[in-house]
Amino acid sequence: MNMTVFNASFAAYGASLVVFAGAYLFVKPGWRTGGRWLLAFAWLLQTAFLVLRWKEAGHAPLANQFESLASMSWGLTGISFFFQRKENEAWLAPGVSALTIVLLGVCALLDAAMSPLVPALQSDWLLLHVAVIMFGYSALALSFLASVLILAWPKGARPPEAQSVLPSTEGVTAALDRFNERSMGLGYLLLTAGIILGAVWANEAWGSYWSWDPKETWSLITWLVYTAGLHLRRTHRWQGRRMAWLSVAGFVFVLFTYFGVNYLMSGLHSYANS
Repeated sequence: MNMTVFNASFAAYGASLVVFAGAYLFVKPGWRTGGRWLLAFAWLLQTAFLVLRWKEAGHAPLANQFESLASMSWGLTGISFFFQRKENEAWLAPGVSALTIVLLGVCALLDAAMSPLVPALQSDWLLLHVAVIMFGYSALALSFLASVLILAWPKGARPPEAQSVLPSTEGVTAALDRFNERSMGLGYLLLTAGIILGAVWANEAWGSYWSWDPKETWSLITWLVYTAGLHLRRTHRWQGRRMAWLSVAGFVFVLFTYFGVNYLMSGLHSYANS
């Protein structure tokens, strides 16, 4: 049952992306409202999927790669609604639709089977630590999305008839840069909190706050990259393309920490790729 709802949410995200694409290709600004409603509907379906998964499995849907990635994509869309309400960025909803489709597509390639929790995960810390980390990754994914748009946005003025859906570079770059800073800042705070919670859980489970496990080490490296980025932003006024490149580099470290470490290295967190 839960996978049927998962597939329905995937289809709804796809429909929202098609509507957004039509809004841009056929210069139909009014279609964006329909795209946003479909995006909200897809997110509600995904919420239902996670609730059903939680009920059927008997634990938070964060125990393996499939569940955590599904939760991360859910968090990405949910956080984007918060930013959309605050900033009303026209690019945000279609960008989130596209990125969520990619993440759910990766989910579809992973093992979705439910299995009992391994002893190391039979703790209330599972929800606290892993959920905070995943939501941190969600916010950093939004920062990555804004950065890619900064780097890829076409230069020069748009034709008058396209201004309502594809504005010129000057205003867009400044708005994307502000968004990049805010989403990176949120992701950094959540990542910091998640690492601290993980250290407390590690001490409870393994008797040590820090063991230099590969997952811990690469989480720290990722945290240092974003620490450097925010420091350069505040003290050296990095912005625009320079900050965008740094955000892209930071998200590469996020991806390696999340995927690469699980499949290429063994350690105390090796159960995470199950």
